Amino acid sequence: MLTTTPYTSPGLTEVPAALIRRARRDAALVEDRRRLTDDLAAAITEAGFARHFVPRRWGGAAGDFISLLHSSASVAEACASTAWCATLYAAHARLAAYLPEQAQHDLWAETPDVRIAASIVPPQGSASIDQNGWTLSGTWSFVSGVAHADWVLLASWTPIATHGEQPDEPRVQRIFAVPRAHLTSMDTWHTLGLRGTGSNSVQADEVHVPAHRSMLLTDLIPPQTGGASCHMVPFSMVAGLQFAAPILGAARGALQDWVRGTRERQGSGGREVPAKLQQALARSSGEIQAAHLLLEQVAHYADDRAPTALNIAENQRNTAMAAEWCAVAVDRLFRVQGVRAQADDDPVQRHWRDITAAAGHATLGFERAATAHAQAVFAHPASPRE
Repeated sequence: MLTTTPYTSPGLTEVPAALIRRARRDAALVEDRRRLTDDLAAAITEAGFARHFVPRRWGGAAGDFISLLHSSASVAEACASTAWCATLYAAHARLAAYLPEQAQHDLWAETPDVRIAASIVPPQGSASIDQNGWTLSGTWSFVSGVAHADWVLLASWTPIATHGEQPDEPRVQRIFAVPRAHLTSMDTWHTLGLRGTGSNSVQADEVHVPAHRSMLLTDLIPPQTGGASCHMVPFSMVAGLQFAAPILGAARGALQDWVRGTRERQGSGGREVPAKLQQALARSSGEIQAAHLLLEQVAHYADDRAPTALNIAENQRNTAMAAEWCAVAVDRLFRVQGVRAQADDDPVQRHWRDITAAAGHATLGFERAATAHAQAVFAHPASPRE
């Protein structure tokens, strides 16, 4: 019989100021090293990100999405890479909560503070059936925060049946939980932005995974029943939020740095701010505030609304729009600075690079979100909400 840990964790309530100060202090260092520092990884755990969505029976918080949004954005004002990894550690624990009970015991029996990285979409590598489970081989890309992860979720195509693969047999996408120590990390993350996320590739060389440490991707689609509300939300309803939240925070950080730099350049002599800067400030700050409101609605829908097709589609639309507005807003601030923005140490440039990289994530693509939204609206008997 499985034993569980008593509930001990409040999860994310208010991000400790120490984490934000450390993220700001180490922002240049994580960019240079292309990974988090050990201190930052530990501070992320201490702040409650890793345990935020862990079920209560394992000592986790089974927390809400609005807390994750606010916490992620607060950290991203200082360093988007730190917030990106922290948010994904939380999000991946929520996915791991759909694994069979024995697998959850393997992950969290000793502590809910387990950092989980992942490479799920698209499925990569290969998985073959063996006597007691599965054998994984191959390479999986873009595993954010893998250097400090304890476990990794990896997805591959597998045959539907578990008795052996047959030619032309239909396939399904299966997710596997693998100890980080069983994988080899590859130095592949050399990018324009989000450099500090250390989103390297991992390689598996005939790694055995017990049968109980796997699940189908479709297990994430119908909500669980009888559990905490955060575990009854379909993956598609919140997939974009985990990427849009750090973008929002980075946009706020860029705006703060831009205002501070502009004020310093204008001096204390009472010179009027040029009209083009006034307009850039008004438009960009308005877009960032609008993005904030959209993402709060996304989080509230996930926390409080039933996961209907229309609600899911509206969340997908809103996360895509919020990411786009933040990217446009910061791009404007970056460009209106002129040649000053080209300096390596310009703080707005760092936020601009991070947001440009993050907003390009496929999950935030507006075209796909628009298609899903239109399908839901026209299939809905009532008029779309405004």
